[in-house]
Amino acid sequence: MRVTRLQLRDFRRFGEAGLEPGPGLNLVLGANGAGKTTVLEALHLMAYGRSFRGRVRDGLVRHEAEALEVFVEWEQADAVGVPALRRAGLRHSGDAWTGRLDGRDVPQLGELCAALAVVTFDPGSHALISGAADNRRRFMDWGLFHVEHDFLLPWRRYARALRQRNALLKSGGSNAQLDAWDHELAEAGELLTGFREGYLAALEPRLLDVAARLSASLPLQGLEFQPGWRRHELSLADALLLGRDRDRALGYTGVGPHRADWRLRLAGLPGREALSRGQTKLAALAMLLAQAADFAARRRHWPVMALDDLPSELDRDHQHRVLAFFEAQPGVQVLVTATELPAVLAGHTALPIHVFHVEQGQIRAGQGGPGPGGPA
Repeated sequence: MRVTRLQLRDFRRFGEAGLEPGPGLNLVLGANGAGKTTVLEALHLMAYGRSFRGRVRDGLVRHEAEALEVFVEWEQADAVGVPALRRAGLRHSGDAWTGRLDGRDVPQLGELCAALAVVTFDPGSHALISGAADNRRRFMDWGLFHVEHDFLLPWRRYARALRQRNALLKSGGSNAQLDAWDHELAEAGELLTGFREGYLAALEPRLLDVAARLSASLPLQGLEFQPGWRRHELSLADALLLGRDRDRALGYTGVGPHRADWRLRLAGLPGREALSRGQTKLAALAMLLAQAADFAARRRHWPVMALDDLPSELDRDHQHRVLAFFEAQPGVQVLVTATELPAVLAGHTALPIHVFHVEQGQIRAGQGGPGPGGPA
């Protein structure tokens, strides 16, 4: 998967701008506040339906504009490996959106998100390890959404049943009504949990391999799945029945896959709280790279990799390791933002390098050139 064209209109500080990334490494350079992160943010919005820096209504639409627009064109190999050109467009006002995919209107935002796969590492990515559990549930579900065709149906079934059960709990619904939704919730929830457990089990060896490549000081031993109820002791149906009185008092469902989580197993350390801030960033990056590698193995092409402000997030040694990791992945496309040409590019000539400069609301292609420690 390789983005060949990205266009923005009325997106933050950009009136209208665009770039044509190449294969390999694409550096998006600019001063602080110039808008280079917005380039990655636009890709992320198309791929996830949301920004990694907040809601669309909270400042993404340019001042006095009605809506932002993003257009992405990319190459993607089909089932037999033949590259095909795909196009997607999104117009979003913050309250309403319209989208097109390969020349036709799409009724659901999820259809756009399913088409373009982007894995993003940004300054807030440490929340994947140290933040709330919903970050880690989204991580699992994003991976499954893209690699397991049968995952979406139980996910939707569970979400619908959970809404109905919570509504009954709040309104004082009868036991007979709750019994019906408990059955649906338990059936969909067991399927959903099986998918998640299997996904993390498959991801674990990839994580350990990536973590070893990134750092010798990251004491990862594996992943531990937490399903959201005492699954080793009782079924989800029994857990829902046992918790019904408590749930009635609270007005919501207290157990189930919507409370699921996972944690890192760490050698000699009690939990993720024992990691330093630097280790937390590396662990988050390792998880994201492992997820991307799993996607590549199952789908036979890499997702687009977007790394925001990498030189500020990692020291030089770890930047070298990240670049070496990408050099070993055929066909990967990486977009990296930075304030200046990273010195660590010296010695990483296996990756084609393309440079873009962001200034005064414009994006222009530029020459990387030989900088201090930069590529010759």
